[in-house]
Amino acid sequence: MEDLESFVKTVKSGQADFTQVVTSPPRPGQAARSKTSSGTFEFLRPNRFRFLYEKPFKQSIVADGQTLWLYDADLNQVTARKQSQVLGSTPAALIAAAPDLQALRADFNLTDAPDQDGLQWAVAMPKAKDGPLQSVRVGFRLSDKGSELAVLEILDSFGQRSVLTFSQLQVNLPLAAGTFKFEPPTGADVVRQ
Repeated sequence: MEDLESFVKTVKSGQADFTQVVTSPPRPGQAARSKTSSGTFEFLRPNRFRFLYEKPFKQSIVADGQTLWLYDADLNQVTARKQSQVLGSTPAALIAAAPDLQALRADFNLTDAPDQDGLQWAVAMPKAKDGPLQSVRVGFRLSDKGSELAVLEILDSFGQRSVLTFSQLQVNLPLAAGTFKFEPPTGADVVRQ
């Protein structure tokens, strides 16, 4: 918990590369299936972040402080949602949106977990029982700069596991709020929810 608290308290902005492996639970008679994607991640507390997926498909998830934008380049479609309605109990709130640990405790039960794979872990269980998440584990690696975010492991209510591994993390960079401005591309279908 100390690592999570320190991260939320002292890291106000950051950027990293990420690799995401999503594993669906096995179906009867079939093995579990995984798909891997990668891209870059940036955030500015509170409530601004950007995931830019580069491979295998281009996709953007941008939170500008008011709206959460999802853009699928292949479909040329943008989905816009009020950020206040969707962000509270999401994994992004844990690492990028919440201004402090107290804000996280409003939506999550937070506990320590045993060290594993050379990482120190914290577990967040959503207080809302009917939401899309079962649990989120956040792993921190000790480095010469202190404790740094390494892994985010998400288990959803359908048994699907997403593991985001971060690399090249740089923290407390001077990122402008405009970095998180999203303009739907010309001709894109925009769906507001």
